Formats: sequence, C-alpha cells, structure tokens
Amino acid sequence: MNAGPAGAALSASQRTASRDVSAMNRPPLSALRRLALLGGLAALLPAAHATQLVHQNLKQMIAAADVIVSGDVAKVGDGIDHGLPFTEVTLKVKESVKRDMALNSSYKFRQYGLLKTRKMGDGRYMLPAKIEGMASWKVGEKVTIFMNKPALRTGLVTPVGLAQGKFTSSGSKLANGFNNRDLFKGMTVDPSVLNANEAAMLANQSGGAVEGGVLNHFVKRAISEQWIEKGVMR
Repeated sequence: MNAGPAGAALSASQRTASRDVSAMNRPPLSALRRLALLGGLAALLPAAHATQLVHQNLKQMIAAADVIVSGDVAKVGDGIDHGLPFTEVTLKVKESVKRDMALNSSYKFRQYGLLKTRKMGDGRYMLPAKIEGMASWKVGEKVTIFMNKPALRTGLVTPVGLAQGKFTSSGSKLANGFNNRDLFKGMTVDPSVLNANEAAMLANQSGGAVEGGVLNHFVKRAISEQWIEKGVMR
C-alpha cells in the first residue's frame, strides 16, 4: 500500500538531484553572462549565443590588449575565491611589449573556470566549465599572449578573443588556438613600413603557424612606432 507513494517520492528526489548535477555541469545562460561581465568576456558574448566567438584580427588584438608578453608557462593551478572558480597561470617573462616587465620576472593572472572538479563546503561539487574558445594552459608552453585588462571587481582576465589571443610556440613557429585563422583578415598596413618577412607574413591569408620572431617583432614595431594611432595600420 505504501510502496507506491514512497517510490514516487524517491523518484522525485532522484530527479531533483539529477537536475542539480546537470545545472552545475552546464551553467544557465544568465549565469554565464554574469560571470562574463565579471571576467571581461562580455564583449565576446553575442545576445543569441553565449559561446559564439567574435573574430579578432591582429590589429584589433593589439589595440585591445592591456598586456602583451612572451614567456614560458611556469605554473598552472586552480581554486575558488568568493564563490568564483578560477585557473591561475604564472608566466616566466622573456619579453614584454605592452607594460614593462623585467626579464625572468613572473606575470600571474587568473581566468574563469576550474581545471578539475572541486568539492565545496556544503558537500556539492563544482565542475570545470566548458566555455567554447577559452584558452587552456600547460606548464612548459612557450607563449605570446595578448591580455585584456582585468575585471575591476574580480580581477579575472582572459586573452583578447579568448584562445585567439594566446599564441603557442612550436619550434620557431607561433599559432593561436584557431591556427591563426583570419589573423590578418580585414586589416591593412602601409607597405612602405614593412620589411620583406613582414610583408610575406601578412600576405598569407590561409592561416597556419607563422615565424614567431617575425610576428613578435612586427607587433613590437606596431606599438613602439604607433602604427594604429598614426593610421599606418588599419
């Protein structure tokens, strides 16, 4: 006689638990938008789709970046700070373009999301977020990164254009998380300021890795010679 109601109650409880786990695994759009606003992602989240990326060419990334730095990924960790999950990355600086940093100094930043599942104080679990296009990090990587300005309230930050703004070295070559797709699309540079290697790099519209030394020197020149401000780069 009592088996039916008890079974129904148990089933309802199971369904509730299942919904809780699902919700933790896939944050609702409103939650993603709120975290985006805190972590500097808002400009990359169109109204129709929270994870649809906005294309950023090299000129746009140079203009938007608060920090441009090259170095080795020395440490990667994660945690939860005031309810916000973060991944913390420490870079050993080899060269900085925007913002002066000493050689071999540490540049540390936090971006939204965990590396692994973590148990919270109330017994529930917080799962790693799956946000399309978010840059990932590995100790030992040699990178050049274009970083947004950290969010005022949380300090969270991302590369400009998410993985578009993180260039990883493979030998002498550099490529971002999208294999440099459309990296030079929609931008022009006065040919008179370019050397032969830079001109050849910009002429490649098919994507793929580029010579790291050429790219980094090009970016350094663009900033030091104020190409964007003077209309040399558009």
